[in-house]
Amino acid sequence: MKNVYDFHVKDMDGNDVSLEKYKGKILLIVNTPTGCGFTPHYEPLEEMYKLFKNKGFEILDFPCNQFANQAPESNEDIQKFCTMKFGTEFPQFDKIDVNGENADPLFSYLATEKPFKGFGKGIKNLALDKFAKLNNNKFGDKAYIKWNFTKFLIDRQGNVIERFEPTVDMDIVKQKVQSVL
Repeated sequence: MKNVYDFHVKDMDGNDVSLEKYKGKILLIVNTPTGCGFTPHYEPLEEMYKLFKNKGFEILDFPCNQFANQAPESNEDIQKFCTMKFGTEFPQFDKIDVNGENADPLFSYLATEKPFKGFGKGIKNLALDKFAKLNNNKFGDKAYIKWNFTKFLIDRQGNVIERFEPTVDMDIVKQKVQSVL
């Protein structure tokens, strides 16, 4: 049976990385931008990382520019932004596509394992839903990820156990991570 350990990704320098490197750890895999209303999620993500990294927790950050051109910078500039503005220390990987014909296979797999079920209720969530649909129309049935800061929680066996849309409160994400640690 396939799991996340079967995938290879590229680090910020373009080197091949097997996700088997993270075997036995709890992972939170997230697609990120630098210029989005959800970019402040970096702060609670880094807090979680510092709190739980010694308990076998890793955050794997994959920059993506497919949502309203909100991550146009180079890998180097994205990394500088994240470390200087939010003090991030968790691993950041090569900028990727998460949707369309060139979608990274890891994200296609993650989204197939835990499909999109909506952004939730409320005016902001409904507005994001409409905007995301317009943005993602060009990807058709390969619109796996609906917006920036979609997070996937992976258990120690490499199975996808939860999907968090960017509209999910970060305290809920933290509680779920803590419960599986």
